[in-house]
Amino acid sequence: MKNFTKLLSILIVFGMMQFQLSAQEVDTTKVTNPEATTPVEQEEVKQEKPPKQKSSFASKLYYGGTLGLSFGNYTRVGIYPLVGYKLTPKQSVGVKVAYEYMSDTRYDQTYTYSNYGGSLFARYRIVPPLYVHIEYAQMSYDLYGADGLSNREWVPFLFAGAGYSKSVGGKAWVNVEVLFDLLQDENSPYNNWDPFFSVGVGVGF
Repeated sequence: MKNFTKLLSILIVFGMMQFQLSAQEVDTTKVTNPEATTPVEQEEVKQEKPPKQKSSFASKLYYGGTLGLSFGNYTRVGIYPLVGYKLTPKQSVGVKVAYEYMSDTRYDQTYTYSNYGGSLFARYRIVPPLYVHIEYAQMSYDLYGADGLSNREWVPFLFAGAGYSKSVGGKAWVNVEVLFDLLQDENSPYNNWDPFFSVGVGVGF
């Protein structure tokens, strides 16, 4: 009888230990993943989670250019390729290079010459089609004096204005800008507060 009681006690203790181990395994599985029942399934669930995608530098770049036109006694035809970078979906900054052909008929002699330069700009989209634009530019002009001799000078500009852009399919867009020079440098070849109109195309803006 004593042997039977001892054996029964051992079986009860052994059963309780097994129950405790089983409960611990179930609890661990629930903490790790409630829907997984085996370590293999847990690993498969972990692998199914897609990694977070980070925007690359190249994906935030956009490219384009504008064609500048100004007619009258002082005619300007300019080409301005640019590269921009989107800081946010609404804000962007960029660089631009410029080449211009000029014709000046305000004097007895007509002067024609080429100019070149570059600029830094920033844009902010108010609503998807409309944006404001500010740009600091330096242009090298071949200026003519009263004696008829030319002298090349670097002339600064601070343009401010607005533009309208429209998608033409995919990432391509066209835009129209009107800008005004806020500096009005004495060597500027333009009349005071002449507007600068430009039409541009690009990809990614």
